[in-house]
Amino acid sequence: MRRSVVGLLLALTAAGAAITPSVAAPAKDPKTPAVSKFLAPGELDPAQLLPPPPADGSPQALAELAELHRIEASRTPERFALAKHDEDFENVTSIAMPLGAAFDLSRLPATAALFEDVREEASVAVARYKPFFARTRPITADPSLHPCKHGKDGKTAYPSGHSTMGYSAAAVLSDLTPGHAQAIQARAADYAESRLVCGAHYRRDIEAGHVLGVALVAELMTKPAFRSEVEAARAELTAAHIAP
Repeated sequence: MRRSVVGLLLALTAAGAAITPSVAAPAKDPKTPAVSKFLAPGELDPAQLLPPPPADGSPQALAELAELHRIEASRTPERFALAKHDEDFENVTSIAMPLGAAFDLSRLPATAALFEDVREEASVAVARYKPFFARTRPITADPSLHPCKHGKDGKTAYPSGHSTMGYSAAAVLSDLTPGHAQAIQARAADYAESRLVCGAHYRRDIEAGHVLGVALVAELMTKPAFRSEVEAARAELTAAHIAP
């Protein structure tokens, strides 16, 4: 994890470009809400998993805003560039960087299919959780922030979707490649931290994404259909000498 940020960006960009055709999500009818492929509607209830976020204007919320201003004031151009890159690459290639160039999803169709499902399941879960908690985005609460991108405002802060995806992908990838688990988890944490560097989320948002991402994978692992996809990916990664 000591590679330069420029090196990270080059590696991630190359990986992302290589797998775009394999993992591109199908177009959805915007009027039709996405549904889980594996979980029943009542599973992973937001009211039972996460605590409510701090109320707008509360001392806790103001402290989190102050932290974002401190991060913004101290962020380097390189770290800001990585944060912007992480915002754009919301898929497993951002988390799989410790595996190197061998993790090429264009050559790993079963693995690509698994992680497309993981990403979709995270998206479905987050789409359920965000309106339940309806936390105001930092840029809406404080327009003086300078985020990576404008436009992500309103009441969609909690939990962080990027963090949920990153930690869920890391949980599955760590199971598949246990020898790289610590590096993968460290990368997932850094990926989540990018949401603070971007000014897109508060700290509690990325912490909630961590809880949701891990809980989601734990629930998915109880489903035979999902476990079947995991084992197909494991066999494929083993044959490619990426997994033991």
